[in-house]
Amino acid sequence: MSANFVHSVHGYAGDVYHFGLKKSRNGEPASIEQEGFLDLLKKHRAIFLGDTSKKVLYLTFDNGYENGNTIKILDVLNEKRVPAVFFVTGQYVKEQPDLLKRMVNEGHLIGNHSWGHPDMSTISDESIEEELDKVREAVAEVTGQWQMEYMRPPRGIFNDRVLEISSKLGYTNVFWSIAYKDWDTKEQKGWKYAYDHVMRQLHPGAVILLHSVSEDNAEALDIIIDDARKQGYTFKRIDELSVKNYQ
Repeated sequence: MSANFVHSVHGYAGDVYHFGLKKSRNGEPASIEQEGFLDLLKKHRAIFLGDTSKKVLYLTFDNGYENGNTIKILDVLNEKRVPAVFFVTGQYVKEQPDLLKRMVNEGHLIGNHSWGHPDMSTISDESIEEELDKVREAVAEVTGQWQMEYMRPPRGIFNDRVLEISSKLGYTNVFWSIAYKDWDTKEQKGWKYAYDHVMRQLHPGAVILLHSVSEDNAEALDIIIDDARKQGYTFKRIDELSVKNYQ
């Protein structure tokens, strides 16, 4: 997965990037050194990778809408005692209050994925703030989680302005160091496909991005957790990530 560079549009200045990386192989850390946005992530203290000297993994899920898989995902996480952060949109908040409550009650974090899932680099400063505030306030009303410290820009599209505004609002932007094309519900290929794509990228300090709409992910999750643990990995919540590496 490599970054796509996009020029600024709609009159909002600043180079725009679509997050990408050099994938991990053979346990080596993923890298963004060649992607063009390394300095931006450093400047705004964004997360994409943890401490590469420790075999710790951080599970993150993007929940744009519900596709019937989140209950199984939560069941597995609860059974395995693994924490996660779920990045939700406004649609998810409106339609799935019970699942949001369950996430919080079972020790997970809810993060901000914007209200309407726009390309945030193309909207005004005020609109960015509104997109984020609406999610935070709606989640708080449903779950009582009044603090929301983590966000993930929709589609991984960002520029300096998006990171700066969100940082000023108190957010840490969370990207990822493990991902694969899992969001297309018409291209589900079975649990082994998901398992193989995640396991071959495992590396210390990895931030794993999975989409909850994927049936493959839901079916593979328990085996991924078990086999990662067999390799000596542990799972922690993203707020326990204290070292941010930029490989």
